[in-house]
Amino acid sequence: MSIEENKAFVRRHFEEFVNQKNLEIADRNFSNDYREHGTDAPAGAHPGPDSPKTYLAAAFKRYPDLRVTIEDIVAEGDKVVVRNRWQATDAKTGEAIEFTGIVIWRMAGGKLAERWAYLQAPHPIH
Repeated sequence: MSIEENKAFVRRHFEEFVNQKNLEIADRNFSNDYREHGTDAPAGAHPGPDSPKTYLAAAFKRYPDLRVTIEDIVAEGDKVVVRNRWQATDAKTGEAIEFTGIVIWRMAGGKLAERWAYLQAPHPIH
């Protein structure tokens, strides 16, 4: 895929997987040997699409209205880098929260193969 196709893929992925809460696209979007790294990588996560699907399903239980906005997106070779803003309401407390992050994706074979995420701790929106 071209750099522009990779960027479009990542944009579509965030929109469908997070904002539309379509967890079933994980099997289509993530490679079978997909790996996560970074500050939010689940401990003991196994390679493949089940890990991000499980992780996001748990996030949706705590933050049912979780949404992500892409602030910036750049790409080079097989990497796509996104600066994003996440907003949600904590189902336990009713508090509106937000956080920002930088995510680096590595593409392979038209799928997401690796992810490095560096996310700010969620904080209340005032």
